This record gives sequence, C-alpha cells and structure tokens, in this order.
Amino acid sequence: MKLKYLAIALFPLALAACQSGDIQKAGDVAMSVLQQQNASKTLSSYQWSYLPAGSSAPIVLNFDEQRLSIATGCNTQSGSWKAENNILVTGNMMSTNMMCSPALMKQEAFSASLFQVGKTPFVLNTTDVENPTLTLVSPTGEKVTFLGKMTPETKYNTQAETIFLEISPETKKCVGVAPQTCLQVREIKYADNGVKTQVDKDWTLFYSGIEGYTHSPTERQVVRIKRYEIKNPAADQSKYAYVQDMIIEREAVKGSL
Repeated sequence: MKLKYLAIALFPLALAACQSGDIQKAGDVAMSVLQQQNASKTLSSYQWSYLPAGSSAPIVLNFDEQRLSIATGCNTQSGSWKAENNILVTGNMMSTNMMCSPALMKQEAFSASLFQVGKTPFVLNTTDVENPTLTLVSPTGEKVTFLGKMTPETKYNTQAETIFLEISPETKKCVGVAPQTCLQVREIKYADNGVKTQVDKDWTLFYSGIEGYTHSPTERQVVRIKRYEIKNPAADQSKYAYVQDMIIEREAVKGSL
C-alpha cells in the first residue's frame, strides 16, 4: 500500500520532468530556427567577395531569397540555397558557358568545387557589421574567407528605383557645396519593349557620384542606375544615392563634344 502511495506521489514529479524536457526540446528547436533565419538574413544582406592569390577578378557571391548567384570572373553560376545549422545546402548549380582565359577557367572550377557536394559548412563573423566575413569549408577541408559588403538595399533600407542616364564623355566644372567636376547627363526613358520613349534634349550637370561607375572621357555611355532615397539626409547631402547596375550602351567619341 505504501508503494502505491509513493508511486502516486512521484507521478507529478515525473510528469513535470517530462514537460520540462519537452519545453527544453521545443526551446532548442525554436533557437535553431531563429539562428537559421538570422544566418539567411545576414547572407542575403551582403555581397561576399574573395580574391584568390594572383587573380585580377574576385569570386563574388550574391544570395537572394531563393537563388545563389556566383560571379567567377568568367562564367556565372547559380542555384537554390538555404542555411541549415551552419551548413549551406545548395541545389544543382547551373552555369553560363563562355570560354575564358585558362586562369579564369581554373578559378571557375575552384568556385564550383566549393559547392560540389551540395552541403558546405560555413562560419559567419558579424562582429564588425560593416566588414563581416563568411568562411566556407571546401570538401577537402580548405577554408576560404569571403569579405562582406552591404547591399544597397540593406545600406539604405529601401528598394531602388531604376533610371537610365546617358553620360557625356565631357565633364564640366561646377559648384555644389564646394567647387567640383560634374558629369553631364541626360535621362532616357524606355517602353516595355525596349524602345526609347523620351530623351532629354539638354545636358544637365550631375552633382552626385554614381557608385561603381568609372567615367571615360572618350566614351558616351548609357547606364542603367539604381536610385535609392536616403532617409534623413544631411543638409549638404543629396536625397538620393546612385548605384551603377549595368552599362546599356557605349560609343567611342573622338575629341570633346
């Protein structure tokens, strides 16, 4: 009879212990999901680059919500991806098929080898949010560290508006906050079928910089640009940030306009 009472007395403690174990397990699962979400968000918030020794072109990783895109300096590789417990799980990687120099073809093969088994261990270091690192471990155990640079969407916390600017090879002296040299631009608009619908008649002085753009005094260029609105700009700062997306046209021009 005493054993029966003892069993009844211990039952609530056993139940509490089971419930505590279940709560711990649920907490561990929730923490794992949160860590994976944080890793995925961090990966997609930066562009990651690695410059192999002796190479002139970096390997660049871009993670969006569904696709991993890899610029190798030669061809572009892409495939599905997800982060699971510090493992980068990738699907079959597709690639463009251009012939490049032997050095770049070798670099492309190296890039593909990082993801060839579909499960690549990784370590994120975000101690410095301006300069985080992503270390991938290859199937042979080699550690490759990529440096992160915030995507413009992350930096400016907004989506871009796409505009097209024709840029003259000739620059002009101008005065903004201080004397400077300005680009001369004309905005171009295109219909959905790619036909030009509007080109500004006159050149306009462009006081802002264009991130990623290199001006040529011997070329007329049409550049597709992502324009981001800056929240709370300083008094002497433009309300927009401009980032080069792609050069649409380029034409050699002799002499000044």
